[in-house]
Amino acid sequence: MTIRVLVADDQAIVRTGLTMLLDAQPDIEVVGAAADGVEAVRLARELRPDVGLFDIRMPVMDGIEATRRLAGPDVTDPLPIVVITTFDLDEYVHRALKAGARGFLLKDAGPALLTQAIHAAADGDALIAPSVTVRLLAAFVHAQSSPPRQPMEPLTAREEEVLVPVAQGRTNNEIAGELYITPSTVKAHLASLMRKLGARNRVEVAMWAHETGRI
Repeated sequence: MTIRVLVADDQAIVRTGLTMLLDAQPDIEVVGAAADGVEAVRLARELRPDVGLFDIRMPVMDGIEATRRLAGPDVTDPLPIVVITTFDLDEYVHRALKAGARGFLLKDAGPALLTQAIHAAADGDALIAPSVTVRLLAAFVHAQSSPPRQPMEPLTAREEEVLVPVAQGRTNNEIAGELYITPSTVKAHLASLMRKLGARNRVEVAMWAHETGRI
């Protein structure tokens, strides 16, 4: 199955480079490219891609606002979006994830990590650049002024086992290998975790794990 991607970046040379890099992958196709957030939102609604790859700093409308409009809490059918930026700023990370982004990468991440992030987003996973993951979650937990929410139902022992590697940034396939279960079983446990925790994605599940001291 080919993953259809929409790229948004205000620099033409970056758009071209990302498009060439992704189109070189056997199962990824770039179906559109936008120079600003307004164009990205329009093309996303028109082309219905599987994944969006958005820069943060763009004119007219930035990538975070575009992400919020396409993947925010009030969006019925959210588009999986990976945010990519040159700037390693915690403020950007927090805002992007709160807006509904499925991943956060720096532009120097390299082709392998970029491709992995696109696949993760398409599969319902989330991938954050390893260089910011630990710092991000630590800062998020430190900033919390209220106690973590309680799950709607108690977590099962297996869900607790799945929770920890999710919070450590492992993919479904990696978790399956560690726990000797199938990826589809991991996905089922993750779906149950999200339901019980009221989380929209695995990033919010990871944040809850850090909030409650499981990591």
